[in-house]
Amino acid sequence: MSITAEKKQALIKEYAIHDGDVGSPEVQVAILTERIKNLTEHMSLHKKDLHTRRGLLIMVGKRRRLLDYLKRVDEARYQKLIERLELRK
Repeated sequence: MSITAEKKQALIKEYAIHDGDVGSPEVQVAILTERIKNLTEHMSLHKKDLHTRRGLLIMVGKRRRLLDYLKRVDEARYQKLIERLELRK
């Protein structure tokens, strides 16, 4: 269900703003989006797994808060990120 270390490093490299960047909102949202995709697939197979559902909802809320923060701070970065990740909003 979780992402591999290699996949996480690839996401960090792809979305990092500068070298050594692992904490920017872009990187955090990209990692959360990958984890959300994995859990969504899991939930489609295991519909009654309420523990995973709760974790998924917590991650979605955290991603939403990070996106709201990014939109508040720099709307251009926000627009670029949601286009790259193909998010609806």
